[in-house]
Order: sequence, then C-alpha cells, then structure tokens
Amino acid sequence: MVICPKVSVIIPAYNIRSYIGDALASLKRQSFQNFEAIVVDDGSCDGTELVVKSYVEEDSRFRLLQKQNGGLSSARNYGMRHAHGSYIALLDGDDAYHPEKLANHVAKLDNNSDIGVVYSSSRTIRDDGRPTFMYLSGKPVKSDPVLALLCKNFVCHGSNAVFRRCLVNEVGEFDENLRSSEDIDFWLRVALTRRWGFYREPRALCYYRVRPSGLTFNVEQMHHCCEQVIQRAYSRYPELVEPILPTAYAYMYRYLARLCLQTGNIKQARDFVNQALAKDKSIFYTDLRSLITLVSVSLAPLAKLAIRQTLQIPAR
Repeated sequence: MVICPKVSVIIPAYNIRSYIGDALASLKRQSFQNFEAIVVDDGSCDGTELVVKSYVEEDSRFRLLQKQNGGLSSARNYGMRHAHGSYIALLDGDDAYHPEKLANHVAKLDNNSDIGVVYSSSRTIRDDGRPTFMYLSGKPVKSDPVLALLCKNFVCHGSNAVFRRCLVNEVGEFDENLRSSEDIDFWLRVALTRRWGFYREPRALCYYRVRPSGLTFNVEQMHHCCEQVIQRAYSRYPELVEPILPTAYAYMYRYLARLCLQTGNIKQARDFVNQALAKDKSIFYTDLRSLITLVSVSLAPLAKLAIRQTLQIPAR
C-alpha cells in the first residue's frame, strides 16, 4: 500500500465479476499513480472477490474489504472509513476512468482551495464496454449549485466525483436509509454549506456503463427517495428552496419519466410527463434533455427501439 496516498478510490462491488476487472484496469492506467484503491465487496456471491484478489496480489495499492450486503451507501461509507487519502474518488465497480481522470481532478483541487468537488463529463458505454454516442455533459441548469442539484444531479452518477475527505467530516456520510438518490442528498449537503464549490471538467473523463440488468428500476422507491431529498433541502433552507419547488418537482417527474421510458412502461412515463408539465412546463423549452424526454414519450415506440438498439438490449 502507498504509505501516504493522495487519493483513496472507493469501489463498491456487488456481484459484478464480469466488470470489476475493467474498473481496476482503468486505475492501473492512470497517469496519476499516488492512490490507493479500496474495493468493498458488499456480500457478492458470484466470485467478484477472486478478480479483485488478483489485483491485490500484484499491486500493494489495491485493497479488498469484505462485508455483509448493506447497499451502495453502506459500501461507500465502509470504504471511506478505511481511507488514508486526503481526497476521495468514487468509482462504481462496473464503470471505468479515462487515464487522465485522477490527474485532472487532483490538480484542480490542489490549485483551488475553494473547490470541494471536481467531476467531468461522461461517456456512456454498453454492457460489452463499447462506447455509445451518448454523453452526460454534467452542465448545471442553474448557477447556484443548491438550486441546480434540486433540479438535476449534475454530477450525473456515482463514479464521477473526486472530493476533499474533510467534506465527510463536515456534512456526514452517505445516507444509508436512502435506497436511491443518496448521492444527490450528499452533494446537496455539501452545496448547502455555502463553503465549497463544484467544478466541472468539460472533457469526458469517465465511462458510465449501462447494463441491461440495471434497467429494472423500482420507480416508486426512486420517486419516494427523490421527494425525501427535496423535502430535506426545503426543511433546511425553506426561503431559498420554496421558490424553485415547482421546477424541482418538474425535473423530478421528468427524470422518472425517462426511467419508465427506458424500461418500456410507456403509460407511466406519460403520467410523469403530464405531472412535470403541470408543475413547470418551461423546463421543456429551456432544457434540451427535458425536451428530448417529452418528444421521446410522445414517440414512445420509436424511442424505446432506439434506446435498445444503442445499448444492444435484446427485445423482450
């Protein structure tokens, strides 16, 4: 293990034997090498740990921690409690980093004492690792990060951020009671300190894998968790949050509509779009992604086919 690693990369892993090797190999290829990689096996039963052990045996920077299954937040928190780095990087075990990911983000944190979180644009990859045409830009829809996060998670996904370890001491760990939207809740708590800034690197330095098995969403659970996150922010800063509540709910319903569209539940997708329109229809002509969602729901059969062809998801 690196004696004093600059970065601790936390990698939660649950039954991803087919993908974890790609994630760890992407760390070996980093131009920035002063890191430790902490893989938290969250109760896998598919031999995930066997792939990880081969990296641990070859490279002392790689560590394997094993625990009973407790979910994504539990695994991330467990890893962070064992971290030695002054910066924390998150990498889900089925995603991967561009070789310049850590170098770029560490340099930005080193040179800007007011920035707490650095992230980048991302490129979507298919189940087999091949890139798609889809990018996640990470552009906030509002200049105020609190208001922007209430509308959309501009950090985009759980493999994208590198942040100062001291943030955990200030705002707490990931909420293990949230089964989804736990990352938005964490970034909101950081933003609500009004102390730390977020920086977006426009280059796509992260690869976000969309797996067919990952497209089965518990939409009701996500709906409940999203509402919890919005209401928590409102309870902390009611005067700030109240004016944007209709827009925040419109974006939430738009997001749920996209999930329903991906899983083929066209009727529910239309219901969520209608609720978004009722809350704040302006998002559909001020935000391109929202407009695309509206058009996709309107042309649902064609949109469903296009998504499945892009990600090579077999027809049911």
